[in-house]
Amino acid sequence: MNNSKYIFFALVFVLFSCKTNVLTGKRTLNFVPDSTLFPMAFNQYDQFLNENKVITDSKDAEMITRVGQKIKTAAQRWLNAIGEEQYLANYQWEYKLVDDPTVNAWCMPGGKIVFYTGILPICKDETGVAIVMGHEVAHALANHGAQRMSGSQLQSIVGTGVALGSQVAGVDQGTQQIINQAYGIGSQVGVMLPFSRSHETEADKIGLYLAAIAGYNPDEGAALWGRMKANSGGEAPPEFMSTHPSNDSRIANLKELAPKARAEAAKYGVTSFK
Repeated sequence: MNNSKYIFFALVFVLFSCKTNVLTGKRTLNFVPDSTLFPMAFNQYDQFLNENKVITDSKDAEMITRVGQKIKTAAQRWLNAIGEEQYLANYQWEYKLVDDPTVNAWCMPGGKIVFYTGILPICKDETGVAIVMGHEVAHALANHGAQRMSGSQLQSIVGTGVALGSQVAGVDQGTQQIINQAYGIGSQVGVMLPFSRSHETEADKIGLYLAAIAGYNPDEGAALWGRMKANSGGEAPPEFMSTHPSNDSRIANLKELAPKARAEAAKYGVTSFK
């Protein structure tokens, strides 16, 4: 198969692999079904918990669970309102606090959540935890994990097509290596990293809305990222080389989103915030 045919079939495959996400209304690349993704995520989560120190029976652990349940309820209320009552049917929610100084938290596809103790001082209080929790849950709800897996697989498919095309054209091995390396750099910086940044911005919005619907003050979003910026000491790669928006971009965006999150929460009768 020549290079043009290979790429044509890859494009057809992409066209029929796009799905509309119920929360964003966007058509996104996603050819990894939940029936495949969730069991993989659950197994990895269990393995992670077995290999790390999980904290239980502490006030912080109880707070993580309490906030997680409120964010889950907020998500269900939102989904009910848009006619997607069964969207979370296969989720298996779990909230764990892990003893680790890393400033991080994450939510696997299917609702498996981990907070590291290292992020709690930056969260500062329950509202800060809710902002982070909302953001991480938003990644799962928006199917960002499946989209990134799909994007990586597509990147590999097209990369193989480029390599085959250079071989068919009779390009010498040294030039092939240069072409392949250029493709790798170009696709990573030009496609995969901005793709990830768009996910982060999307999760900031959805997460802030979830936190507000759960009764937490959305103004805390910008304040939290101000503390994140201070914690980083200003050491961050240029935004175009990063998988995340710059701290300043994020803070500005969250300030703009806060009143919109309040307005969204008001639709559910939530007008006072913790």
